Amino acid sequence: MNIHDSGYKRLFSNRTIFRQLVQTFVEEDWVDRLDFVRAERVEKSFVSEHYKETEADIIYKVPVKAADPEQVVYFYLLIEFQSTVDRFMAARVGHYLLSFWLDYRQTTASVGSLPQVFPIVLYNGSERWTAPTVFSELLAQTLNLGSHGVEVRYFPIIVNAYPLAQLLAEANTVTTLFVTEAHYDPAIVIERLLTLYDQDDPEAATLLANWFLQMSAHRRIPPEDYRLLERQYRSKEELRTMLVESLLKREQVAEARGKAEGKAEGKAEGKAEGKAERDRQIARAMAANGYPHSEIMRLLAVNDEELTLLLADIDAQP
Repeated sequence: MNIHDSGYKRLFSNRTIFRQLVQTFVEEDWVDRLDFVRAERVEKSFVSEHYKETEADIIYKVPVKAADPEQVVYFYLLIEFQSTVDRFMAARVGHYLLSFWLDYRQTTASVGSLPQVFPIVLYNGSERWTAPTVFSELLAQTLNLGSHGVEVRYFPIIVNAYPLAQLLAEANTVTTLFVTEAHYDPAIVIERLLTLYDQDDPEAATLLANWFLQMSAHRRIPPEDYRLLERQYRSKEELRTMLVESLLKREQVAEARGKAEGKAEGKAEGKAEGKAERDRQIARAMAANGYPHSEIMRLLAVNDEELTLLLADIDAQP
C-alpha cells in the first residue's frame, strides 16, 4: 500500500507521532536528553513553490531536559512524496536550513547564536533511496578545500528500507504506519491499530486509523477532507467495526472494478483468485480481532467449511 499524500503532514503534526518517529529511528544518545512533553511545532514552511507538490516540511522546537529554557534543538522534518529519488536532496536540505536560520535571525530579538537544527528526510516512495546524505558527495572534487569546504548532512528515514520484523518489534503509531506503507497486511494493521487505541495516546492511534480509512476508500486525501482525520470514536468496538467495514468496502470496490475489466477473455480465473484472497484477508482480520465465526460467515456469505479453509493458516478461535 504505497501512498504519497500530503495527509502525511497532518499525521506528523501530531506531537506523539513525531516523538515516536525520533525515538524509534534516530538512534543517538542525545535523544534521551530531549523533553518531548514540551515540544512545540513551529508554524512555518521553507519549502519553495517549485517543490510544494512533492514534499512538505514540519518544524519542531524541542527543549533539553532539566536545562535553561533557552536550550532547545530544532527538528526540520522534510517529507518526500514523489516516488522517484532526487539525487540532489542534500542541496535542497541545505537551502531549507539556511532559509530557516536567516528567518530566525530576522524574527528573533538579541540573537547571539543560531540554534541547532537536526534535519530528517522522510521518504515513503517505492524506489530504493540512493541519494547521498552528505552534501560534499555532490560536489566536484576539483581541489581539496580542507576545512573551507561546505558541508550539509541530513538523517534519512526510508520507509521501504525497514524489514517487517523490525517494524513489528516496536509497537507504536509510526511503525504501524510504516507497516501499512511498505508491508501492507490488513490483519496486522487492524490488530495494531486496535492495540494502540488502548495504549497511552488514543488520539494518535485514532488519527492514524482515520488516515487508513480515508486512504482505503480514496487513495488520496484532498486538503478539504483533512477534517475527516479528526473523527473521534466512542469505543474500541466502534473503531474495530469501522476498520473492518472499510476493508470490506475497499475490497468490494476492487472486485467490482475487476469484474468490469474481466469481461475480456481469460479474466475469470483471476477474479476468482482475487475474491478468495479478499475473503482470506477479511476473515483473518476479523478473527484476529475477536469476531465470532458466525459473524464472519454472515459478512462473507460462506459456510463453516469454507471459513475453516480461509482461516487454515492462523490460530483463530470460534
